[in-house]
Amino acid sequence: MRKLSTIVVTVFIAAAFLCAFGTMNANAAEKHLKIGYSMPAATAGYMARAIYWAKKGMADWEAKDKNIEFLYVNAENVTKQANDIEDLMAKGINVLIVWPYDASVTSVIEKAYKSGIYTVVMDRGTSKVCYDVYLSNDDEGYTREGTEWLCKKLNYRGNLVLIEGIPCPINTVRIETIKKTAAQYPGIKILDSQPGEWRKDKALAIMENYLQKYRNIDAVYTADDDMMLGALQAYKESRRKDIKYFLGGACDKNVIKMIMDGKEPLVQANVTYPPDQCATVVGVAILGARGKNFEGFYQKKLPVRIILAAELVTRENAASYYFPDEP
Repeated sequence: MRKLSTIVVTVFIAAAFLCAFGTMNANAAEKHLKIGYSMPAATAGYMARAIYWAKKGMADWEAKDKNIEFLYVNAENVTKQANDIEDLMAKGINVLIVWPYDASVTSVIEKAYKSGIYTVVMDRGTSKVCYDVYLSNDDEGYTREGTEWLCKKLNYRGNLVLIEGIPCPINTVRIETIKKTAAQYPGIKILDSQPGEWRKDKALAIMENYLQKYRNIDAVYTADDDMMLGALQAYKESRRKDIKYFLGGACDKNVIKMIMDGKEPLVQANVTYPPDQCATVVGVAILGARGKNFEGFYQKKLPVRIILAAELVTRENAASYYFPDEP
């Protein structure tokens, strides 16, 4: 169903974690790890959920392993994140987990990596390979699933507008995948694509502009639920009746509840981009730093790239993706 250019992690990987950690020998368990964990601040709803899962992952590990210490920091901009990572290095971390604010922090991540710190980079990525492991959700599969669903719902004919995130490697992958997938269907036309920076207010403004610029729009694809909600608000305030579907992504609990209840006909699906990757990455970092691997792997080291699967969410399966305790 999907091209696997890298390792796509499914249920097997969860079982592998359990087996690998459950059989960890005593000497490995005694190795003390001081783990620095750097993430962007919660400037959008998705990041608030990601932080929730990061803290849960750290708390779960601290509860079961007294030889692990976490130093956790959030950054509102690139400069602060670079300074945070420098501070973590000065405090003697031997493991670094980092969700880059954007690729411009590559140089300081590379500095940590080259100093011998076991480095795990996630999500937005770096401009070069300067890590032991890169873990992310499947941006290609994420937007391919969404685009295929939209095109099918439109009966492969209609006008589509896009609202992008911020310029970064994963945004490039997403937009290129959407365009490539849509290009398979001559009846689908992408009218426009503008950066919404993963912000509701920015997406609302862009949508207002689209509504003034284009007389007929059949669907809006933002690949992010915050931006989708902003675009949806702008459309409803315009009182137009031409748009048939709005598709966001990443399964915000309010959007999933909307799909479950079926009360908003314009929002019928979503695609997973699970923020619990921020808990999973903690286990990956610990496993790798202690020289362990997944049960059943014959290689001596962890995979360099671990890509988590993207899944289509509709009313039929939405309850399985609803986490009411998330922010």
